[in-house]
Amino acid sequence: MSSAMYEHMRTNPKFQELVRRRGRFAWTLAIIVLTMFYGYILTIAFNPTSLGRPVAEGSMLTIGVAVELFMFIFFWALTAYYVWRANNEFDAMTQDLIRDAWKDNK
Repeated sequence: MSSAMYEHMRTNPKFQELVRRRGRFAWTLAIIVLTMFYGYILTIAFNPTSLGRPVAEGSMLTIGVAVELFMFIFFWALTAYYVWRANNEFDAMTQDLIRDAWKDNK
């Protein structure tokens, strides 16, 4: 691709929309992950006894381990959601943008 084609793609409103939507989505997921992770770390730092209590009386599983397992599964689910959305929505927008660039430069 030529630099003129790249410049044409960067000025395309569809490209601006793609960058805006993908960026907003990525920042939203990043804030969710960082909030959960640092919230967990701050709980460990300032109130560790709350995480050391068993989930149920007589249980060997503590609240801290249960929360960490939930976070692990939740982060995997968020990653799967990101991949799904990237493969469906963002890739379709990218292909549409490339099609427009080739069509306009011919």
